[in-house]
Amino acid sequence: METGPEEAAKMPEESSPRRTPQNVPYEGLPHLVNADGQYLFCRYWKPKGMPRALVFISHGAGEHCGRYDDLAQMLNELDLLVFAHDHVGHGQSEGERMIVSDFHVFVRDVFQHVDFMRKDYPGLPIFLLGHSMGGAIAILTASEKPNSFSGMVLISPLVVASPESATTFKESLQDLKGILHSVTAKAAHWSPYIIWVLAAKVLNLVLPNLSLGSIDSSVISRNKTEVDSYNSDPLICRTGLKGSADKLCDSKGAYVLMEAAKSQDKTLKIYEGAYHVLHKELPEVTSSVFHEIKMWFSQRIASGGATSNP
Repeated sequence: METGPEEAAKMPEESSPRRTPQNVPYEGLPHLVNADGQYLFCRYWKPKGMPRALVFISHGAGEHCGRYDDLAQMLNELDLLVFAHDHVGHGQSEGERMIVSDFHVFVRDVFQHVDFMRKDYPGLPIFLLGHSMGGAIAILTASEKPNSFSGMVLISPLVVASPESATTFKESLQDLKGILHSVTAKAAHWSPYIIWVLAAKVLNLVLPNLSLGSIDSSVISRNKTEVDSYNSDPLICRTGLKGSADKLCDSKGAYVLMEAAKSQDKTLKIYEGAYHVLHKELPEVTSSVFHEIKMWFSQRIASGGATSNP
């Protein structure tokens, strides 16, 4: 169950009548204040019982953490405490809308939130779950402090963007492909930690100042109901697991990461014909995605969260 505004008093904040981009006072909303003084809207979904682990959800470009309510509630059934915030420039958080100037800001904010939750729930394993751009943020976060997390779930992560969807990406695409080829060729001789550090460097090459341009809602899902919901969501910014027909993120990136990572605890599932937002796809795909994620977490929580580093 998502917590109420009482959580806001627990988050670090300033005495200021600041309001969300939607003109709602932050003082009545759960939020944190990042190192730049920007207010970030937060959400918390608490299980009925004592939490067995924590899961931070990193949302995708242009959207907000409220779109993960169904997924968070499913994880609550496993006694997992789920938390998230709207990234800078997204949803009810402050910042210029959907301009990616420095991905380290996103990563820094994730660590601030994670560290805050760790103080309230010391000793519990912490997992990352990221979709699209949020998957890239999760990868960068895990690579910076790999020993801080017990595992990571990525849904259509942004590792290699579709050249049709990224406006500033096209010029560096060939250079990126060369780097990824080099990663694959040398991966057998590298440790998992080095692989993740290099993956982070690849992402840092591609992502700074990346503008995703106008996102065509018709390519996010084959489920018309979900597309209509996306189009009518007032918090969606429209200025800016893999599906084989994903037109926003290239599935090649997922294959490269899988081939490069030497960890034996890794799984990649491709949904043929599916679009970008697998957790809001046609019912048969979404049902399978939820089942896969639920089983993945169930197995790791049953073993006490003692898994190899992401």
